[in-house]
Amino acid sequence: MSAVAAPAAGVNATARVRRQRVRVPMRLVSSPHYQDVALSVYVKVKALGLRPEGCQAKSTTIASYLGLSPASVERGMTQLRRPGPDGVVELFSDRRTLPGGKGTSALRTVRAMTRTEAFVWLPVAAAEDLTPRQLRAYALIAYAQARGIALTEAELAAGLRHHSGDKAGQPISVTAASAVVDEVEAAHWVTVQRRAGAQGRHHYIAHDIAPEARPDGVCASVAGAAEAAVTSGSQGSVSSLVGEGSGSPVDEGSLANRESLRTDSPDDERAFFSPAVGEVPVVEAAGPVETPADAAARTEAGSGLALRAGGNSQPSPSKPETEKRSSRGGGSPRSSYDGPHLAMSPQIYAVLEPVHLLLEKVTSDFVARQIAREVGRQLREGTDADRLHHRLTTRFAKVMLSEIRDPGRWLLGVALPRWGCGYQDCEAGVLWSTGKDCEVCAEIVQDKAAAHRRAQRIEQGLCPEHGTRPGPGDRCADCVLDDAIRNPATVPAQREPEGPPRGSCGDCGARIVVIGRSLEDGLCKLCREEAAALAAVVVPAQTAPAGQETCAGRDGDVPCGRRPLPSRSVCGVHRVQELAGEVA
Repeated sequence: MSAVAAPAAGVNATARVRRQRVRVPMRLVSSPHYQDVALSVYVKVKALGLRPEGCQAKSTTIASYLGLSPASVERGMTQLRRPGPDGVVELFSDRRTLPGGKGTSALRTVRAMTRTEAFVWLPVAAAEDLTPRQLRAYALIAYAQARGIALTEAELAAGLRHHSGDKAGQPISVTAASAVVDEVEAAHWVTVQRRAGAQGRHHYIAHDIAPEARPDGVCASVAGAAEAAVTSGSQGSVSSLVGEGSGSPVDEGSLANRESLRTDSPDDERAFFSPAVGEVPVVEAAGPVETPADAAARTEAGSGLALRAGGNSQPSPSKPETEKRSSRGGGSPRSSYDGPHLAMSPQIYAVLEPVHLLLEKVTSDFVARQIAREVGRQLREGTDADRLHHRLTTRFAKVMLSEIRDPGRWLLGVALPRWGCGYQDCEAGVLWSTGKDCEVCAEIVQDKAAAHRRAQRIEQGLCPEHGTRPGPGDRCADCVLDDAIRNPATVPAQREPEGPPRGSCGDCGARIVVIGRSLEDGLCKLCREEAAALAAVVVPAQTAPAGQETCAGRDGDVPCGRRPLPSRSVCGVHRVQELAGEVA
């Protein structure tokens, strides 16, 4: 962020380098709901919360860091714990009790910020060096600098408000804002290039590193360059009075550039966070890094950096850091650690055998410890040594050595993490115990492919489900057919015709109206007339003699052996022949 960032070679060897920065939501800076002290408390609590044990400092300890009274710190924490106008709570406190029943300091955490939320990077050292109002002015200047906004004194005054008295909630005057800027500039956290901006505005430069970490004369050289570039009559004068600012009053300033919800990232975003400002860097004892007992011993060690339950809560003076932080490209390392060298257990060293070539190129003892601790953690959690060895071998074989710019970051971020689903036995889509493909990962891949295909079809104006062109009603023919199959049309019930009842003829089966004689014989008119014609033919009755058991007819020359019909002397076959002859 800063245009005057000092090289590490020019830093005073006796100065304490304080480089840590935290990301602060802009709602805390711009909202009049929060007092100035709430911003200072938020910065310090979030910085302390970046340690492994979190923020366990008491309010009196935080007040000693910020140079404020404990009551002011408690007031700021109370505001952060309460919901804001938009219902968002910034700070959460978890009250704790020791095993003996004695209460201890709370564990404080801040809420997780969203990716689309506006924020500003603030140095933790600025919260210690500046008053709460000066820190708020610095935050406004840093945010405007990151967004490329030409800030005026009137706009700066609109962001600083009264918090008590009759004018509570109203912006402070431009004169008061100018005085606040002068105080921040005197603390060497801001450089003001007077009348160097567009239309005679002041140009504000916010520094992102503590003044003691910059070489002597940097601010003076910047100020001298600004005075040489400006030819107006404001030579070495302080900030302007009311009506004489670097720009017009409110609503008449210069237009801002196109805004974006995301501001710049820190210059050292790839570097590791330094300890919270005011704390001593952790110096670890020698011994195998994966031994839990050693880690517990280091955690319980006093050494002035407690802020833990039942421990020392007083801050300890930090050790000077004089060496340069290792650059992104693998430059010379910077480390304040002067203790014993890294001791790695034979088991961990054997697991890392496929990447020994990369491990030798890791120049930072801290990164080497992190690698060994990660291997030890996975082994303790049940990962087989052969599985981890195979994982390192496979992933190292898939990359070129020239493509790995930072061996330590590649080992921690690519080689060691387990790839796969939530099933612990899954190793990059393959079950380690059986060697079969993981069904969960296969479903995830299919779902992602279907979602990608659906998005492509939507972009091309096709049906998302079938990939065909939609019809006049914005629906393709396949979608209409699918809807018809899922929701079939209801068939209307057959309506009974009105009038007399209908039936079927008992002889030919034709549909007839059952009225009149049809009610008696159940026949249609034609069948009834045909039956009457047959009945009119007189056929002499041939009765079978008593005791006759066989038909009297003959089949050729052979007598018929069938039983005769009742009241007849012949069987049914010969009776039909007789009727046929009579009709003929």
